[in-house]
Amino acid sequence: MKASRHQLPQVVILCEDNTHYHFARKYLQCRGFKKIRKKMPFKGGGSGEQYVREHYAQELKAYRSKMNHLNIALVVVIDADMNSIEERIKSLDDQNPQKPRSDIEKIAIFVPKRNIETWFHYLDGHDCDEEKSYKSLHKNSRPSQFAKKLHEEICSQWLPDDAPPSLFHACQELKRLQLENNP
Repeated sequence: MKASRHQLPQVVILCEDNTHYHFARKYLQCRGFKKIRKKMPFKGGGSGEQYVREHYAQELKAYRSKMNHLNIALVVVIDADMNSIEERIKSLDDQNPQKPRSDIEKIAIFVPKRNIETWFHYLDGHDCDEEKSYKSLHKNSRPSQFAKKLHEEICSQWLPDDAPPSLFHACQELKRLQLENNP
């Protein structure tokens, strides 16, 4: 039996590390999501980016096997690093033997460029350059605080023109979750 359209889906977050997970989870919780599961590498388990690329096809297959009878969504968080957003998404599709995601599937891929700390730097009130790494400046940051700020102070007003392009892309991706009242 299909869930009500007004009920938010259960979400699986496929991500590189705890920083990605806590940021995405808190943002989704601010949006009203309650059922959230994580899929990420174990600490010391190697490259988080590689883990996401290698597990994307598996999570896509699991999503598709349940999407017709469960209200579910898949959220992928993977840093662009030195690649473009499009190149990073293509790297996921390259390891996926299935057809690419369609516009009607509740699958959102968030690609912070250069890394998620770029978003933190911006959310902390600074200008930022997506080619520069801000990782060292935010190594002790609390991702959930930035997610809450993004939701409460920025998304409620829509993104300012000076927001990082990858954050604009993330807002477009959020629409794939088919939420009512998307910012």
